[in-house]
This record gives sequence, C-alpha cells and structure tokens, in this order.
Amino acid sequence: MTPALRPYLPTDAASLAAIFQASIEDLTEEDYTEAQRGAWAAVADDEEAFAARLAVGLTLIATIEGEPVGFVSLRGTEEIDLLYVLPSAARHGVGTLLCDALEKIATARGAKKLTVDASDTAEPFFLQRGYIPQSRNTRVVADEWLGNTTMSKELVAPGKS
Repeated sequence: MTPALRPYLPTDAASLAAIFQASIEDLTEEDYTEAQRGAWAAVADDEEAFAARLAVGLTLIATIEGEPVGFVSLRGTEEIDLLYVLPSAARHGVGTLLCDALEKIATARGAKKLTVDASDTAEPFFLQRGYIPQSRNTRVVADEWLGNTTMSKELVAPGKS
C-alpha cells in the first residue's frame, strides 16, 4: 500500500510516541547499546511533553490504511527535529515520502537549507538524500551518551536548479 500524508493532531501523540519508541528499540540495535536505546526511547514516556514537542513545529504523519506508520517534525523553518518510522514500515519509502514533503514545505516557506542531528542509524539515509555531515555530536540523555551527526542540505527553490 502507498502511504498517505496528513498533519499531526493532538490525538496522535500516543501512537507517535509508540512509533518513536519502537523505531529506536528495533532499528538502532546495531549502532546503540541497550542502555542508550532505553534512555533515548524513554524521552517519549512523558506523553504530554512529547505531544508539546510535536505541536511546536510542523509535524506530518504518514499513514497506511489510516494508521500512522511514521512521522517527521520541522522545528523552526530549517531544522528536522524528529523522523521516525514504524519498524514494519521501514525501508518501504515512508521516510522518503516524509522527507520529500518536508523539504518541499520548507522550500515553499523560504528556507535555504535544512539541518538534522542524524542518529548513526539515520545518517546513511540522509547522506543518500544529499545531506552533508557538518559536525559530530554527543548528547547526554538520562546519563547515557548518544552520538549523532549534524548534517545539512541546501534547498533549491523550484525552477532554480
């Protein structure tokens, strides 16, 4: 089935928190330890705070047969804050669909580039999309050190290639 896109609604918070946690637990095993994944996934345990984070910027949801299977959030005009896909939907074009839509919206809103702090697991996905590594970072989440890479991509307005 081809995924569809829709905007985030406050009633989506619980299902997006579940996607966030499942994605971390199941898709990042090769890059992060169990303790790191646990600390990272626990960020969504506070559903109210997670919902507030999703509501701050623009959040798009990919659905299949009406059920959320992934989401992406834009913070401000130039930062991808969150991009997570349900493990069962991973590698089926959901992340690509979400990123394509977000890049188009950001371009239409006048953004010249997008940045993302990509996990080690997501870095190859963003490299394929033309994002360029800028810096290596470490973040402490619940006493666990998590590595990621800040990446950016120049956006080109339609007709200006």
